[in-house]
Amino acid sequence: MTRSYRNSWKIILDILRSGCAEAVKKTHIMYRANLNHVSFNRCFPVLVEQGYIVEVGDPEGGTLYRTSEKGMALIKALSEVERKIPRKDRLQKPIPLC
Repeated sequence: MTRSYRNSWKIILDILRSGCAEAVKKTHIMYRANLNHVSFNRCFPVLVEQGYIVEVGDPEGGTLYRTSEKGMALIKALSEVERKIPRKDRLQKPIPLC
């Protein structure tokens, strides 16, 4: 079995997708994106700071988060990139570098 690693833009895409349907707690985003605490805390604060994820007040106390319109635009752009990059298992022959 080969191990598959995600690159940083795929991790960002997973985080943004995790908060786009509804406002959720940070831990829910972390679990849905399948990240550990260290990896999550490397990316999440930057996404909030840049406005891709916004804080939403929780009526029960605490803070909820959801993907902003700016974040939705980034999801669309990154999804397009993801769609255009061929997956390794779909390649018939290697792509020449030059």
